[in-house]
Order: sequence, then C-alpha cells, then structure tokens
Amino acid sequence: MKEFAYSRATTVHDALASVVGQENARFLAGGTNLVDLMKRGVEIPDRLVDVRALPLAGVHEARNGDLVIGATTTNSDVAAHPEIRRRYPALSQAVLAGASGQLRNMATVAGNLLQRTRCAYFADLSSACNKRVPGSGCAALAGVHHNHAILGVSPACVATNPSDMAVAMMLFDAVVHYETLEGKGEISISQFYRPVGDTPHLETTLPDGALITSVTLPGVAAGERSRYRKVRERSSYAFATLSVAADLVVRSGRVREVRIALGGVASHPWRARIAEGELHGGPATPERFRAAAEAELSTAKPLPHNEYKLRLARNLIQSVLTEIFH
Repeated sequence: MKEFAYSRATTVHDALASVVGQENARFLAGGTNLVDLMKRGVEIPDRLVDVRALPLAGVHEARNGDLVIGATTTNSDVAAHPEIRRRYPALSQAVLAGASGQLRNMATVAGNLLQRTRCAYFADLSSACNKRVPGSGCAALAGVHHNHAILGVSPACVATNPSDMAVAMMLFDAVVHYETLEGKGEISISQFYRPVGDTPHLETTLPDGALITSVTLPGVAAGERSRYRKVRERSSYAFATLSVAADLVVRSGRVREVRIALGGVASHPWRARIAEGELHGGPATPERFRAAAEAELSTAKPLPHNEYKLRLARNLIQSVLTEIFH
C-alpha cells in the first residue's frame, strides 16, 4: 500500500480545510469500501481525513416531519431506529440485507451512498476499466457480465451500483446535504448519481471537496407498507443480483400512490418512473403490475449473459407490489 498522510478532523471546517487543493485526498469514516480498494491499489490517496469523530451521527425528526439521518450514523443504527422501521421499513430492510452485522456496525450512511462498484474488472488492475482508468475500455462487455447492468448502460461501462441503502433512499426521494468551505448545499438523491455516459469515473454530482453531513427523508414520502426485496446468489452476505424497493397505496381497488426503485440493474439506483406512470390511477391487479414492469424494462439493453435479469426484474416487481397490496 502506498504511503499516505493521515489526520483526524475535530470540526467540519477542519475536515474541509484539510482537503483544499488536494485532488487525491479522501474522507474516511467506516472505511469498509475505501480501505479495501486501497489494499487492492485501486484507490491511492495521498491523504486521509478521518471524519468519524465529527458530530454528524444520529437520527432526529425535523419540525416539518422530515427525518434527518447524520452522515456518520452507522448502518446498524439506521436499520434499528424505531422511526425508520415504522415510517420507512423498506430502508431498514435494505440495510439489513446489505452486509454482515460486523460491516453494518462500521459502515456509515455517507460512505454507503458513495461506495464504488464491485465489478471484478474495476478491482483488477490488469483489466481494462473506464471507471478506474478513463479511456482504457470496459473488459466486462466481452467478459464476465452476468451480474452487470441492463438499464442506463453505455459502451463505456456496464457496472452496477452495489448499495442496497441507496435503492431505498431513491424510493423515498431522500435529499443529500453537504458542506464546502463556500457554504452548505443539498442534492436530491435523484440528481445525486450521474448517468454513465462516456465518463463513468465521474459518479456523483457532489462538488469537489464537499463533505456529506446528513441525509433527509421527506415526511411526505413515508411509506409504512413499503418493502425491499433482494435476490442474490447466496443467502449469506452478497451483493444484489437484482433488488426492488416499492411502496403502494390503493384506494377502492385503484392505485393512488406508487413508488418503485430497482437495484442491481444500473450504475445507480434506478427509479422506475415509467412503471409508476403506468400504474398511477389504474386498477391494482397482478396483471397491471406485470405490464408496468414490462413497460419499464422496454428500454433495457442487456448483454448476452445478463438477459435473464429482464424476467427476474419483471417477476420481482410484480411479486413485491402484490405482496404490499395484500
């Protein structure tokens, strides 16, 4: 591992000042993703700024009913929080599906949202990977890609975002709050992740040097009947082959509100806006759920070895919505 400078910030301002003018500096909290990548030589920061001691942990309700989750709150604390379990159960379920207990005790909310892809070619320095080395190519296109993306893909990258938490955050229209030395800002989760395009190494819209301070779940997005279901290749800790987070409100047999987000299908958590539009105001039946899923997947561009995800996504969307309805 390359040598690097290390400092521990005691205030947000100190943390921000520590990375000014240093393109290759990183903030460190739980380190469950970053440290792994450093060991592999994928990430080679010149400086690590430890932000774990900053007063950014905890969950509290804002005056307007929104739920505010601090950036350094551990995944375990998020999953166990009574208000999250009651008002946003899909988020609690997603976090519990996301990792082992030991990892959840270390991993933080901000780190989870910022984690890099788990594509094997990204972690293999001998392979071509545009996300790791821009312009080098994408080895997955002609290689092992059965777990790769089918939506929003480009010839530059077919990797998937590995975060379970982010899928539920997308479902609930979370807002990411950050600070820079110039002041505070916020980004809707729907705008937080960049489309792949031809620059897959640029993953989020966070300003350079910004530090995430909290994530807000809007009170109006609360979904007490929401569900998160994850399909993976083994029952123990594993990344999603495909996942669905959904919330559904039905009145007199018709869909009044519906939200659907998918994981394991794109470079970022995928909000199924087409399916939502197909369902809104219509009858709540398994047949309609299936038709909406097919409409969402009509833009998919699978590769030879991940075409099965089309059928899996269709069946999983229908199953989760049917489960919530009943």
